[in-house]
Amino acid sequence: MSHDDVLAMLEEAGVPYAYDHFAEGESPEPPFICFRYPRADNFGADNTVYARSNELDIEVYTDYKDPVLKESIEEILTDAELYYKKSEVWIESEKLYEVLYTVTV
Repeated sequence: MSHDDVLAMLEEAGVPYAYDHFAEGESPEPPFICFRYPRADNFGADNTVYARSNELDIEVYTDYKDPVLKESIEEILTDAELYYKKSEVWIESEKLYEVLYTVTV
């Protein structure tokens, strides 16, 4: 999956998104998404990268539990045939929920 494919997939969610973070003072009202590629787990052969594999983190921020958005994100990932792991945390200092989806692209 290319970076353009990831952007198209995030566009389907219908909420603002940014790579890694929004600029200081430009963060939209929740819900919004931040995403990044924190790791690569490439496969090597013959002293070169034979197959590329990047971890993609999709962080969904909301100020309240939003089951409709959760279902929409999970449907988008499933339709893209991406296996995901999910975790959730309440960020007290920000008063936001963060739902983290980790996939391999």
